[in-house]
Amino acid sequence: MKKDSFGKRASRDMRRNWPLYLMVLPVVIFYILFCYKPMVGIIIAFKDYKPNLGIWGSPWTSQHGLYHFISFFDSIFFTRVCVNTIMISLYSLVFGFPAPIILALLMNELKNQKFKRVVQTITYFPHFVSTVVICGMVRQFCLSDGLFNEIGSWFGAQPQSLLQVPEYFRTIYTATGIWQGIGWNSIIYLAAIAGVDSGLHEAAALDGAGRFRRIWHITLPGIKPTIVILLIMQIGGMMSVGYEKIILLYNESIYETADVISTFVYRRGLLEFNWSFSTAVNLFNSLLNFILVFTANAISRKVTETSLF
Repeated sequence: MKKDSFGKRASRDMRRNWPLYLMVLPVVIFYILFCYKPMVGIIIAFKDYKPNLGIWGSPWTSQHGLYHFISFFDSIFFTRVCVNTIMISLYSLVFGFPAPIILALLMNELKNQKFKRVVQTITYFPHFVSTVVICGMVRQFCLSDGLFNEIGSWFGAQPQSLLQVPEYFRTIYTATGIWQGIGWNSIIYLAAIAGVDSGLHEAAALDGAGRFRRIWHITLPGIKPTIVILLIMQIGGMMSVGYEKIILLYNESIYETADVISTFVYRRGLLEFNWSFSTAVNLFNSLLNFILVFTANAISRKVTETSLF
């Protein structure tokens, strides 16, 4: 029997499920207009963009359009911003990624529902606080007479402005990120844990397995696909450390550990009006993320048989 062509099958499916396609249509239009259409502007990475000439009227750069890329690679800031971006991402990956998993496992073991709701409320709340407010609090806490130094004085530490010390920035950035996101990020793991068969826990308990062994051999394997997918997504965004929080926290005295690709692009693009150069740097950054997510996905598919695609 001859198999129908893809066009016929698609047409038949659209007629059968037209309400679903109608619901998806606004989302598709949104992405086309506000995500894919503006991507045409990427071309200015290869041009010497002049606002009065427009995207198409601006001249191409030298070195076959790669002038801005080569300038970035030859820049004295290239190594610094790349290393800082990778280090901050690794801090977040090593310490920040497991934190909501651990919180979800602990909350799942709580039997007192009232106490559990209190813990959830306390841990979820920071997510809804503005980043500006969070950073303002952190800056106050890190002053020489702030909360952190007050606590440190109990153990004999000398007071100092913590955000003026380059070695402390990554720790402060990561710790505040964990505090702000641990509760909210644990929700998806709690949902995954709820899908684990409770009968397995009951059978293991009858066989004498303790709580820790049940978590290790039943709960964690049950939510492994969720963990792997989220891990792939986080690895894929390792080179995309956001600039908002860093700009609100850093200063010139700690650029050596705080300056990342996104803040470098912000300064060169928005403050110095070098749009072509900043677009080239961001395009390079996006290509790295693209490679990372595909690499992580391929490794995961081979090792765990779980992948995004």
